[in-house]
Amino acid sequence: MAPSNTSSNDGGSTPARTPGPDGTSARLPGGPSGSGSGTHPVDEVLPPVKLISTGLQHVAAMYAGVVAPPLIVGAGVGLSATDLALLISASLFTAGLATLLQTLGIWKIGARLPFVNGVSFAGVAPMIAIAKEHGPKNALPVIFGAVIVAGLLCFLAAPYFCKLIRFFPPVVQGTVITLIGVSLLPVAVNWARGGSPGAPGYGSVRAIGLAAITLVAVVLCNRLLRGFWQQLSLLVGLAFGTLIAFPLGLADFGAVQDAKVFALPSPFHFGAPAFDAAAIVSMCIVMVVSMTESTADMLALGKIVEREADEPTLAAGLRADGLATALSPVFNGFAASAFAQNIGLVALTKIRSRFVVAAGGGILIVLGLFPVLGSVVSLVPQPVLGGAGIVLFGTVAASGIRTLAEAGMESSANTILVSVSLGVGIVPIAVPTFYDAFPEAVRTLMHSGISAGCVMAVLLNLLFHHVGATRRSGSESGSGSGSQSGSHPGTHPGSGQASGATVPTATPS
Repeated sequence: MAPSNTSSNDGGSTPARTPGPDGTSARLPGGPSGSGSGTHPVDEVLPPVKLISTGLQHVAAMYAGVVAPPLIVGAGVGLSATDLALLISASLFTAGLATLLQTLGIWKIGARLPFVNGVSFAGVAPMIAIAKEHGPKNALPVIFGAVIVAGLLCFLAAPYFCKLIRFFPPVVQGTVITLIGVSLLPVAVNWARGGSPGAPGYGSVRAIGLAAITLVAVVLCNRLLRGFWQQLSLLVGLAFGTLIAFPLGLADFGAVQDAKVFALPSPFHFGAPAFDAAAIVSMCIVMVVSMTESTADMLALGKIVEREADEPTLAAGLRADGLATALSPVFNGFAASAFAQNIGLVALTKIRSRFVVAAGGGILIVLGLFPVLGSVVSLVPQPVLGGAGIVLFGTVAASGIRTLAEAGMESSANTILVSVSLGVGIVPIAVPTFYDAFPEAVRTLMHSGISAGCVMAVLLNLLFHHVGATRRSGSESGSGSGSQSGSHPGTHPGSGQASGATVPTATPS
């Protein structure tokens, strides 16, 4: 990503001019769009063909992430093939509803950013544990009851949780955005090998070669194509990789042959929700972790689309997470949260319209209602997704590095903050079993590199920029060395880095 032509020394609270396709300076955010209006790119409605095709690209990027949790939980509960298919369709349907709520919004619900919501993977391990405790017959009603309560907790806590933004200055934002990308890269690598160790041909030269072909195709499309087709480089690469997969024997038509054409969601198909105290506590912990990750994702996306996520935006986004989570079990779905891989797609394509992602949400609803269509999307082999995922997730990490470059890294305090936070965040990525001996609440928080690194970055920011900041500020001011920097708690002389209290001032649309 090319550096901005202008930037503020607070690491991004002043909008920077966006580089054009040829590297020259383009318009400021909020200035005239391609249509000549003053509409911000986030609020721009694209022509129907472009809207649907780019929306489908978002669906392709997230599809595997949506269907994986119900597959794992359904297998753990011991569902039949028919009920497992219903659970997958329900996850697609509820992910579509959650995405529409997040992008279009109602009242003070929905971030109104190009923000994709889907089934949270953070809840998989606790839900499997609940299933083992309550047995196959009662597992899903207990899980759904716990998810409903956790969703309501998220909705009620949103206006308070979002105030944590004052502890997310650019140096923390950049660290977390980088960790989001780094945390997702092992997922892409696993996809490139075939998806799971038990899959046929897992780790074979054919699988890895197919991932490499897809990666090269995406890169070449992005380099050689222009305009609309360049923005569809990921979709073109996925289609090309899938076509190559057929003669290699890595694509399977079985899912299409067995899928139903149409299926309406059946409310509480697996029984009325049951409420178990231990299960509720477990899922509430998961929801707090999901809220932390969603906050980090919204801050990252706000940077990329150049509409900073302020407190009202974060509160609205978390309310959407909570409401969608509370409603999902009605249609046999699970907890909903942000999908970070789609942030990489926004950064890669430069298409910032929230209506594109809303179109993707509509497509997800259709896939949930017509399982046969969903099975067609599932034809894309895991190695193909892996090759494309390396580009997507690497793009997110690159966005974080860019934010860190603007965040005053000449400060030794910031250097320690970033290095320790990245180290703590990478621990569960490098050694997934590192925290297995710890209590369940600790495992739930620390097994996610994003949440572990985010918590550490916030704590170190408190230590370096908030604890004793007033005393340090007074000392600097009294010594005559501070001038402007001495008047701001936590500011480091000569660094130009504002304290952790910097709060973006943008408002949601």
